[in-house]
Amino acid sequence: MSKKKEFLDSVKGLSVEDLKVQLEQSKQRLKKLEFAHAITPLENPMSIRSLRQDIARIQTLISQKTAVEQA
Repeated sequence: MSKKKEFLDSVKGLSVEDLKVQLEQSKQRLKKLEFAHAITPLENPMSIRSLRQDIARIQTLISQKTAVEQA
C-alpha cells in the first residue's frame, strides 16, 4: 500500500477540528525539517516534499468537509 493511501485512510474519518490540529502539527514538523535542512542537509530531502503534500491533502479535506457542512 502506498504512503498516500495510508495517509488518506488515517485522516478521512477525522472531524474538522481534529484535522485542524493535525494540520498545525504537520506545519510545525515542516518548519523543523526545513530548519534542520538549512543547517545540515537531510538524509532524505524528499521527506520535506511529502510533508508539504500531506499538508495540502489535509487542507483539501478541511475545505471539502466545511463545504459539505455549509450545504
